[in-house]
Amino acid sequence: MFTSSGVHIFLVGALSVGALFLVSWGIHLILKNAAVVDVTWGLGFILLSVVYLLQGKGFNLRNSIYLLMISLWGIRIAWYLIKRMALEKQEDRRYKKIRQSFGKMAWFKFLFIFEFQALLQMIIGLPFMIVSLNPFSGVSACEVAGAVVFAFALIGEAVSDEQLRAFKRNPNNKGKTCDTGLWYYSRHPNYFFEWLLWTGIFIYALGSPLGWVAFVSPLVMYFLLMYVSGVPLAEEQSLLSRGDEYRKYQATTSVFFPMFKKRIETL
Repeated sequence: MFTSSGVHIFLVGALSVGALFLVSWGIHLILKNAAVVDVTWGLGFILLSVVYLLQGKGFNLRNSIYLLMISLWGIRIAWYLIKRMALEKQEDRRYKKIRQSFGKMAWFKFLFIFEFQALLQMIIGLPFMIVSLNPFSGVSACEVAGAVVFAFALIGEAVSDEQLRAFKRNPNNKGKTCDTGLWYYSRHPNYFFEWLLWTGIFIYALGSPLGWVAFVSPLVMYFLLMYVSGVPLAEEQSLLSRGDEYRKYQATTSVFFPMFKKRIETL
């Protein structure tokens, strides 16, 4: 992995996703919608895994399984976001706020946001490189376990997204907080399953030499979801739009890991 060949593979991957996000930035200029970067996020990991696979050990069973895993996740998340963009027909409120803070140079400053996503993908996507360079044949117990965890998380993420979408489609729920299904046990089950998904990829990578290095993937993803672009922004928006109702939800429901409701003592 740390040989000159490994460095070359890493750089080719970096150039590939960097170019993809550059194209995505250009599309965002045409559409005037920075949410394009979220769609590119899923597709970028697919591209990265393909680039590593083609430069690594090729389409053996191990690599084919991990490519299938990433493709299922990437296509699902990209399609989900494309449909949401088409339905909302306007730029996400998060990006509107950023655009206003950037001022007249917003069109150019967004380039750095897009390319920063490419940098994050190179860090989070390290398991792909580790797996693609595995010289051994066969599939290990770690890889089987990782694939099972990944599949469970992918289903959980899809179910939580669909439950939220169904809740919002009901006109009787307008202005209310979704607290049914998986959302009863966690305020952000979609983010939890997203993190669990990358934990499964880490476990899968443990079947390859230097697989422990892949721990950086779920670690960075947890940090991003809990403290940067996931939970904080969602919580802020929910408090602004639903106020006291959401504060009651916060008081009883786990923020990330699914848990049973907390009891609120009343005098």
